[in-house]
Amino acid sequence: MRFGIIGAGPIGSIISKKLVKNGHDVKIADARGVERLEGKEFAGTAVRVEDVIKNIEVLIISLPIKALPSIRNIIDQVGEEVIIIDTSNYYPFRDGKIEEIENGMVESVWASNQLGRPIIKAFNNLLAYTLENEGTSEDSSERIAMAVAGNDPSQKQVVMDIVYELGFDAVDSGSLSDSWRQQPGTPAYCTELTKDELTKALKKANKEKAPLLRDKVMERFAELLAEKKGVEFSHNDIVNINREIYNS
Repeated sequence: MRFGIIGAGPIGSIISKKLVKNGHDVKIADARGVERLEGKEFAGTAVRVEDVIKNIEVLIISLPIKALPSIRNIIDQVGEEVIIIDTSNYYPFRDGKIEEIENGMVESVWASNQLGRPIIKAFNNLLAYTLENEGTSEDSSERIAMAVAGNDPSQKQVVMDIVYELGFDAVDSGSLSDSWRQQPGTPAYCTELTKDELTKALKKANKEKAPLLRDKVMERFAELLAEKKGVEFSHNDIVNINREIYNS
C-alpha cells in the first residue's frame, strides 16, 4: 500500500519503519518543513508536506492534537478516497486547554472537526516502546491489542488489517464518538492488554473519571521523578502505573 505520514515523532517514525519493513511505500513529512526531518530516525522517503498527500491510499497524522488546525489547508487537498488515521492524544499540560474538549467533546471528534474530514482513531493507545518492540506473531497467546475507532466500517477494517500486519491484534472500539474509551485516563490506554482484556477494558471505561485519572497519572509520574531525582522510569514502571490508576 501507499502511505503518507505527517509527523516524525516517536509514533510516526516507528510506524514508518514497520511499514517499510513490510514492503509498503512510505513518504514522511514534517508539517513545519522538510528540513525538520534531518537527524531523525525514520524509514521511507522524506518529502515536503505538500507532497506527502499525493498518490497515497492512507494518510497517518502523528502530531500533537494542538497542531491539527495548522494543517487544515493541507488536509483540504487530500483525495476523498484516502483513509486518514489520527494518532493524537489530548494532554492539557502539553496542548493547552481546549475548551470544547474540556466541556465534554470527544477528543477525536474535535480532531476530525479541525481537519474537516472523517478520521480513523488508531495507534494512540500503545506506548512508543510497545509499538516498536512488543509486536508478535499472530499465533502468540499474549499478543497485545490496539483499539481502532471510526465511523466508516470499510476504512476501519483496512486500518485494523494494518495493525494486525504490524504485530498487534486489533479491537473495533466503535464509532469516533466512542473513541474516548481508548484515550488517556481509561483502562484501555497504554496498559498492554490482550484482545480479550482490551475488549473488557473498553467497556469498563468511565468518561467522567477519565480526565481525573489522566491527570492523576501525570501527578504520580512527577512525584516519582522528584523522588528518583530525575532518574527515568522503565517501560514496565509506566505500564504498571497506568494499570494501577486507570483501573481504580
